[in-house]
Amino acid sequence: MSHNQFNFTLSGNPLDLDTIRGILTRLEDTIIFDLIERAQFAHNPRLYQKGAFQELKDLGFEGSMLEWFLKETETFHAKARRYTSPDEYPFTPISDLPKPLLKPIPYPKILYPNNVNANPSILSFYTRSIVPRITRHATLNLATKKRANGIQGDDEYEDDGNYGSAGVIDLEVLQAISKRVHYGKFVSESKFIDNPAAFIPHIIKPNREALEALITKPEVERRLLQRLRKKALVYAQDFAPDGSPNGNTTKIDVDGVVELYENYIIPLTKEVEVDYLLVRLEGLTQEEIDELEKKKS
Repeated sequence: MSHNQFNFTLSGNPLDLDTIRGILTRLEDTIIFDLIERAQFAHNPRLYQKGAFQELKDLGFEGSMLEWFLKETETFHAKARRYTSPDEYPFTPISDLPKPLLKPIPYPKILYPNNVNANPSILSFYTRSIVPRITRHATLNLATKKRANGIQGDDEYEDDGNYGSAGVIDLEVLQAISKRVHYGKFVSESKFIDNPAAFIPHIIKPNREALEALITKPEVERRLLQRLRKKALVYAQDFAPDGSPNGNTTKIDVDGVVELYENYIIPLTKEVEVDYLLVRLEGLTQEEIDELEKKKS
């Protein structure tokens, strides 16, 4: 699935903030639509439990089924050199993935060399906090049907058995969130090269709070959340056969979508931006740092 690709060999400046904002805005659509699809299935917590499937253990895989989905998919994508692109990050350790079959693309140097990867945190908050929230309605509906068939107690909740369907959608959501969060590096690099002198003292010190203040735009975040809520309200509507919206029902918990951004995606993106800045001077000589510090916006 394509997640708002940027052609680094043909397109314009990948560090242009308007270009970056356009990609992030389109990723909102991808994430919302994928969450709507995931909300149609129950929680299915077995998907996220390590060792829960004997079939995978028989293959020698001790992780969760979702982790297996990720590894199998990312193995194929790695062969197609997906993770050589500067905006792609696998959830599987890169050392466990095969080398690309295709020759490398000569991408221009865009980001400073770094090992910042937030995917372990993304996988954790998504499976532990987001999935239970957005699947709540489907899970409760499942329980009602099970009780009608005489199934009561713990067995009536959470699991509808659609592990494959739910897991494939989870994978798509995770890849889109990962791209969105790691695009914070492009934001940081753009702002750093525009005015290195503002950042360098706080990198050298180091001062995470000061760096976060430099990259944080409260008004931009406020507008983002407003836009996100409006989009989710529209996309989550059911429509009548004539195309008119049926305002009585929604296909997802809109508050849950906004909460995903407000409490997880935005804060984690800031962490990535700051973590990237903190290694931005590594390997540079003092002379090179002094030259950068002379640049002012």
